[in-house]
Amino acid sequence: MKVCAVQPYYSMDEKDLDKCFEGLAGLCGQCDGSMDLIVLPEYCDIPASVKGAEAFHASIARFNQRARELAVSTARRCHAVVFANFADIGENGPVNTTFAFDRDGREVGKYPKAHPAPSEVKTPAQGGNGMDCSYSYSFSEPVMLEIEGVRYAFMTCYDFYMYENFPQIARYKPDIIIGCSHQRTDTHRALELFGGFLCYNTNAYLVRSAVTLGEDSPVCGCSMIVSPDGEMIVDMKNRVGLAVAEIDPAKKYLKPAGFGGRKTSHPEYIEEGRRPWLYRPAGSMTVLPDKLMPYPRICAHRGFSAVAPENSLPAFGSAVALGADEIEFDLWTTSDGVLVSLHDSTLDRVSNGSGKVWEKTFEELKGLDFGVTVPGYEGLGIVTFEDILKKFARTVVMNIHVKIWDEPGMDHKYKEIADLITKYDCRDHVYMMSSTDDSLRAFREIAPDIAICVGWDGNKDVLSMPRRAVALGAEKIQLFKPYFDQSSVDAAHRAGILCNVFWSDDPKEAKRYIDMGIDTILTNDYLKVANAVRAHVAEKRDR
Repeated sequence: MKVCAVQPYYSMDEKDLDKCFEGLAGLCGQCDGSMDLIVLPEYCDIPASVKGAEAFHASIARFNQRARELAVSTARRCHAVVFANFADIGENGPVNTTFAFDRDGREVGKYPKAHPAPSEVKTPAQGGNGMDCSYSYSFSEPVMLEIEGVRYAFMTCYDFYMYENFPQIARYKPDIIIGCSHQRTDTHRALELFGGFLCYNTNAYLVRSAVTLGEDSPVCGCSMIVSPDGEMIVDMKNRVGLAVAEIDPAKKYLKPAGFGGRKTSHPEYIEEGRRPWLYRPAGSMTVLPDKLMPYPRICAHRGFSAVAPENSLPAFGSAVALGADEIEFDLWTTSDGVLVSLHDSTLDRVSNGSGKVWEKTFEELKGLDFGVTVPGYEGLGIVTFEDILKKFARTVVMNIHVKIWDEPGMDHKYKEIADLITKYDCRDHVYMMSSTDDSLRAFREIAPDIAICVGWDGNKDVLSMPRRAVALGAEKIQLFKPYFDQSSVDAAHRAGILCNVFWSDDPKEAKRYIDMGIDTILTNDYLKVANAVRAHVAEKRDR
């Protein structure tokens, strides 16, 4: 199979847009009928650097159809499979997309870039290009396209950095990975490392097409063809031209599975030794981080406490399984310093014990039954903060009410709490709630990137909480009924502060809160309130 990666010149001056596109077209004209596969670079419809979102989108409008026509005509003329990257124009804007065309020039598949770069995600107001990246925030398996018996996977520019994705792609056993790229800030050595590492970890060939910034540039370029063992078959460095090679897509690299072991591929070999708990949480069970998860939300207060004992793993698990955006829980410490989840300061209501939680050792609490409040759950033990993080890291946003912060003279454990959140990789999926501003301020000094939420401190002034949040630089407030009204919500939103409300188990009341602009409603009866709010939001959207 004869494969070709096209590497045109890319100018940093937008006055050269036409010149650069013609250069790309000229290289496509050098492709011939001996080629079976031809790959063009990323952003064929933005063939030179442009400044600002307006110029970015203007270039797409100007060259998008021409780029498609170039790909189609090249496929037909050369009777080759062609992969070309240009914008797919949809209802929500352009999507960075690699298109596949068969030997007759028919579109037979497409790949939306799995990891849009920050410049693509950011809006024009934020200094970005405002591409449609909405698709990338939901679960999807790797795009795998089979043409003439060859299995193709895809990498586009920023995707090459996401090495966590390589084992996932390897599971689908690709033969060739198509790489349409720019990577204008990386050295040739770095680009070669990325390419070889990808192939070695997927047991596939790579045909990568990029652009060159000129013969003297030490960055960008490096259109390449790489074999499954990581060998660089062709490396264009910074030259303008075509990278061409004969490959056998069916040929795989096999090595001993350990010294003297059976022959196997590298991905299969390392699969035997995986220890998933050593890696960052990832995969279909993860949810968007707090900053990106949309509103309005329903937060399961103490978990789904209408069906399972509050602040228990079954209560949290029920809420998560039913699609809760958030769970809320409370933190106290034992007399020997273990962080545990319990709503009350006393044990009497939630267990078969009595007395203050902080007067008991952890071993003493382990001897109590925390399932006695709901028939069928007898025998449940006390839940630690680490238990919750270990089980639900990144599967839900956590609203953590740190009640020890509201108790003067108690060890507030700021660093220990922050360290546990870091240990379970949840810094983007939690926010800390307290009624005590000094505690929130102290925690922010320890972990300035973790969001904080201002709780009610007893002040009945409806504008007190927004003012406190502004003074603290807090991201959220947790309004406490009945001590808020529309002016509270409006004042917070004007300051860019999000509004929780504690609490509502009444669907009519919850819908009224949504109409007020409340962002997150805490509830003890998760499913009933969530269903009502979702239907109400959908009805409002469809009006």
